[in-house]
Amino acid sequence: MLFNSALYIFLFLPVVALVYFGLNQQRLVLPAKAWLVLASLFFYGYWNARYVLLILSSMLVNYALGTALNRAKQLARDHQRRPRRKTVLLFGVVFNLGLLGCFKYADFLLGNMNWVFGADLPMLQLALPLAISFFTFQQIAYLVDCYQEDTQEYDFLNYALFVTFFPQLIAGPIVHHREMMPQFARMRNYLVRWRNVVMGLFIFSVGLFKKVVIADSFAVWADAGFAGEAPLRLLEAWGASLSYTVQLYYDFSGYSDMAIGAALLFNIRLPINFNSPYKATNIRDFWRRWHITLSRWLRDYLYIPLGGNRRGPPRTYANLFVTFLLGGLWHGAAWTFVAWGAMHGCALMLHRLWRQYGLRMPALLGWLLTFLFVNTSWVLFRAESFASAERMLRGMLNFRDLGLSQEFLDHLAALFGIPLTGGWFPAAPGQTVSDWALPWALPVLAFTFLARNSLQISGYGEAAGRIGFAKIHLALVLFVVASYKMLSTSSQVFLYFNF
Repeated sequence: MLFNSALYIFLFLPVVALVYFGLNQQRLVLPAKAWLVLASLFFYGYWNARYVLLILSSMLVNYALGTALNRAKQLARDHQRRPRRKTVLLFGVVFNLGLLGCFKYADFLLGNMNWVFGADLPMLQLALPLAISFFTFQQIAYLVDCYQEDTQEYDFLNYALFVTFFPQLIAGPIVHHREMMPQFARMRNYLVRWRNVVMGLFIFSVGLFKKVVIADSFAVWADAGFAGEAPLRLLEAWGASLSYTVQLYYDFSGYSDMAIGAALLFNIRLPINFNSPYKATNIRDFWRRWHITLSRWLRDYLYIPLGGNRRGPPRTYANLFVTFLLGGLWHGAAWTFVAWGAMHGCALMLHRLWRQYGLRMPALLGWLLTFLFVNTSWVLFRAESFASAERMLRGMLNFRDLGLSQEFLDHLAALFGIPLTGGWFPAAPGQTVSDWALPWALPVLAFTFLARNSLQISGYGEAAGRIGFAKIHLALVLFVVASYKMLSTSSQVFLYFNF
């Protein structure tokens, strides 16, 4: 069930909220939690009911392992229990990664074995279960936190709510047990809090506009640019790559805004996941702003356990590189994702070396280089193969040819299903695609660079944040425009559903 669908917005979300608060108002707290879990499982199973059994099985195993870790901690505090607890933790990590690997990486591994050894092993061709990457990482974090004695859970219903809470189930933010469950236990959160409702609807409306109006519009241009095999020319290559850069950010951050907004309706504050990443002045700053909860997970559960920066510069650089190499692989079972992760690992190593020698760079130059690097790396992230990525990168450097190929125009016309002379929308005779592409992409990027983001405007991170009448009117306009486009065109899935 898509966030950007009429079924979710006008039926599922309001019904779930009304029943939840209705039960709480009657002091039926446990039935209210059970209702939220059941609604979340329905939300998950709407895509494919068979995979409800998968997520339930995963939750049962991880809950049992977490309980075993906490029980061993309570039985004895001496060091004799540590080997047993380590064994339980190791089993839990292997179980979760094995489940993820079976569905997401099995065919990738078999394909590479066939290529290396000349074998003919059959592919499993398993459908990738929705959200498996996210709920796997979330549950691994829970087990590690249990082992480190940072958290515990005595109630399976609470644990199920922690894992399945539908606003963040499909594509994050990746949350910790200790930052979520105390919120569900606060009595004041059992009643409707209109301040949270207004702020939640504002953030949700902005996120819907980001996804439906901006991201989905730029997707047409990006898809046309990455399709085909003919060489790309300079303007169409840059138009396609910049369009994907815009699409990716507004799709990801739009989903996060909608998740945060929906959770606020239930008085739950999810962590901020995107904080104007394209304003970053260096690559480290970028990763402190882009998919913040994933960066946090990689730091806490991969980089630091590998040794972090505690074992000298060579080991630090190696840990950075390995962390982002595996982070790239987490996004998808393809060597292009591994290469994308390697690019960012190398960039972070270079940035750390630059700082180690005390070198400085003007902020404007740092921002420009960071954005150009990120935009270039997204080519590998988007491309179906290295050949496709090479085609796009060659076009971005093709300063001898500024025109547009006929194949490119044909792909764009096929995507729209109507004859076009160019652009996202029907253009006047004589106009070309490039006449529309950059005039649309550049102002949106300029706005992205200069304006405050939606969470800053709403005051979400501030204790006294509030939404005035002007913002309510803005949200209403954005919601109406986005709803009209959503109802008049077919909805596109969020990009992170692929991961």
